[in-house]
Amino acid sequence: MSQERENIAAFEDRGDTDKREEKTRPGAGRNATNMTEGSPAKHILKFALPLLIGNLFQQLYNMVDSIVVGNYVGADALAAVGTCGSSNFLFFSLSSGLAVGIGVIVSQYFGAGNEKGVRATIANSFYVLAAAALSVSLIGYLAAPALLHLLDVPENLFHDSLMYMRTTVLGIIGIAMYNGISAILRALGDSRTPLYFLVVSSLLNVGLDLTFVLWLHLDVFGVGLATVISQAVSAVTCILYACVKIPYFRLTREELKPHKNIIGKSFRLGVPLALQSSMIAVSCMALQGVVNGFGDTVMAAYTITSRVEQLIQQPYTSLSNAITTYSGQNIGAGKVDRVRKGFRQGMLIVFLFSLAMIPVMYLGGNAIVSLFVKDDPEVIRMAAKALRITSLCYFGLGMIYVPRGLLNGCGDAAFSMINGISEVACRLIYAPLLTKIPAIGFWGIWITAGATWVTTAVVCVLRYAQGVWKYKGLMQKKQEA
Repeated sequence: MSQERENIAAFEDRGDTDKREEKTRPGAGRNATNMTEGSPAKHILKFALPLLIGNLFQQLYNMVDSIVVGNYVGADALAAVGTCGSSNFLFFSLSSGLAVGIGVIVSQYFGAGNEKGVRATIANSFYVLAAAALSVSLIGYLAAPALLHLLDVPENLFHDSLMYMRTTVLGIIGIAMYNGISAILRALGDSRTPLYFLVVSSLLNVGLDLTFVLWLHLDVFGVGLATVISQAVSAVTCILYACVKIPYFRLTREELKPHKNIIGKSFRLGVPLALQSSMIAVSCMALQGVVNGFGDTVMAAYTITSRVEQLIQQPYTSLSNAITTYSGQNIGAGKVDRVRKGFRQGMLIVFLFSLAMIPVMYLGGNAIVSLFVKDDPEVIRMAAKALRITSLCYFGLGMIYVPRGLLNGCGDAAFSMINGISEVACRLIYAPLLTKIPAIGFWGIWITAGATWVTTAVVCVLRYAQGVWKYKGLMQKKQEA
């Protein structure tokens, strides 16, 4: 048996070990946390808070792009940037899904106390992420015109949309590498370190946006260029920090050799996750095509509501990522009851937050929308009403993220495909059906969003209830309830 196979087999063979009881492990760095012991709620909330701050700063990329373009370039340019959102999400998800898969593998090895498995996964993650990111960047750049035609982008917006899309896909390598390092650090229980670098790059993005648009008058191209530069900075700084400060990243020449087993594991888990996000992105592109058929005003309103809802999703996303790490470490340690506890507590948090957001959207929707467009009353009125419609379904949205995080952390790759298919089916069926009803019309776009969230949430909860996730850990030990 090769040394690499011995390293991987060590996970399955090690059985119970005192290392599982350690609160921290030196190789993971001082900010790492072993979540297999202690209060589940405390671990999840403490871990999720830095993630939430980081996700909010990350959304600042999109928010600033939209605010700067909408206020200083114009509503048409805002629509041009917005119509690229689903396409860019498709390209980004193909590489970032692999990062999530790598993080799941690391979290399970870490939960089991297998240091060799952690180091082997880190070493091979660079090959996986680089290959995926470069391939997707090339495909995205070449396919951009065809995709925009497929989305039925109006002729007056086509040039700006193409420029923005082609500029941003060139930054996928930065996104993939940052997400990869961040996923590994989170798998080790460290959600704070990636935040520091993301905050710096987000502030840089704001400064570059204003410089390129207001002073250099680069318009849509400047917004895209600012995003690419900021993403590259966050990737480089995070990699340098990890190599200097985290012992697990100090790899020997022998450890840096490609190992088929680890690469295979990364693709087997990461590809379904990437395809899940990609299918969701394709369904969003289909919905964007429906939106584009209603003209510039609806397109601008949809762009604004999409940006706001991306912000609303950040607490759900942060909670989901925290539960992914928590469930990954605990399923690796064979602690099924702790995984169940995390699910119940996550569901309660989602309910409380969703309930609180409804009055915010009903009372403050107009003020929120006015941040994006100041001089277009029709767009403001339409977007504010749309936010009130979708806010009633926020609990459904949140209940996608809680089981998704848990199932992903446990390694349930089959669920990823089920989840993606359900979202695709909902958007493809609901959107054309609802918008063709005369009494509903273009409002069917936002009703589709809410109905998709609720339907998909039911699918996710049912998958959790089946209990298949209990047997998906890398140890392949069937843990009974």
